[in-house]
Amino acid sequence: MLFLTEPSMQYKDQYIAAIREFQKEGRHLYNSIQTLNNNFAGFLQKLEAQRNIRPYPPDQVPSTDLWLIDDNEFIGRLSIRPVLNDFYLKLGGHIGYEIRPSKRCQGYGKEILRLGLQEAKKLGLARVLITCDVNNIGSKKVIEANGGQFENIVSVEGSMIPKLRYWIDLG
Repeated sequence: MLFLTEPSMQYKDQYIAAIREFQKEGRHLYNSIQTLNNNFAGFLQKLEAQRNIRPYPPDQVPSTDLWLIDDNEFIGRLSIRPVLNDFYLKLGGHIGYEIRPSKRCQGYGKEILRLGLQEAKKLGLARVLITCDVNNIGSKKVIEANGGQFENIVSVEGSMIPKLRYWIDLG
């Protein structure tokens, strides 16, 4: 059964295995496997604190993390940002998601975004911005399959890879 859930200790081993996969492709290098193993409860507390930061500093916004689970296995992560600052308005959007490398190209991207849009609507959002790298064809297809309407391409300072920006009306 496929569903989104709040991060929990129940999926600790699966989450850490996914971080190892991401690190093999050079991502999530800031996550220490040892620290996650030794203090996963602290990691979960930080995620909860991101949801409830008030007031939030100018360079941060509140964020709700949800995990996609299928048959008791961690598949991916989704973040919903109900408010946007200048950075997220340009580059990050309301929703960010990722699927662990071993589970890509199996339809999970489309599903995590579909479920995330339902959650965004529950949070009171009527319209969401989603972005992806111009060369991320998979994410582009996921966004468009979920009703994404292309707005524009923006350059990213310090990166050679521009971002595609899409809006989705939640009606």
